[in-house]
Amino acid sequence: MNSVFPIDHPTAAVAGSDQRFPVRRIFCVGKNYADHAREMGGDPDREPPFFFSKPADAVIAGTADIAMPPRTANLHHEIELVVALGGGGTNIGADDALAAVFGYAVGNDLTRRDLQADAKASGRPWDMAKGFDRSAVLSPIRPVAEVGHPAAARIWLSVNDASRQDGDIADMIWPVADIIAELSTYVELSAGDLIYTGTPAGVGRIVAGDRVAGGIDGIGSIANRFI
Repeated sequence: MNSVFPIDHPTAAVAGSDQRFPVRRIFCVGKNYADHAREMGGDPDREPPFFFSKPADAVIAGTADIAMPPRTANLHHEIELVVALGGGGTNIGADDALAAVFGYAVGNDLTRRDLQADAKASGRPWDMAKGFDRSAVLSPIRPVAEVGHPAAARIWLSVNDASRQDGDIADMIWPVADIIAELSTYVELSAGDLIYTGTPAGVGRIVAGDRVAGGIDGIGSIANRFI
């Protein structure tokens, strides 16, 4: 079937390969580290995770210059482990969930924090706070065959070489298998889906001219300049 007009499908880099990972959907987990839940005024007890989304074309490379988004005076960084799915399904058991993983990457869930605060206060959706253009920074995806399924690794972020976030993915309240299992009870997951798994404490403001770098040991790194 011919399209009315062509649209480029969003893709992400695969480490060590010329192939591209086609991005289908982007899901994000909120408050998945106890220290971040506390700094955001939440309860770190292990309640069921909650999810929000970004559009697939919000993906931007972890080495790109990023224009400051409009309609915000408080853009925040959130460094995260990202899960790239190569399979999926519904009602996936936690014991089977990791079989759906294609690989892992480093992400930065950029957030218009002022818009998010306004949305929370008024009980409105977070879409414009989270799902704006170029809001899903992503490093090249490392396939499972190379990195396995990391359960513990340092996760960190700096702004202009000053440390902002420093934690360990072992401190996630909900590990990757549980996230996939829970999310699959809400939607049918599929190859091409990305899951941003939450951020440790230390989120903070980015301004024009900042250089934001971060990484996860054994997975990869990002380094973006905001213009």
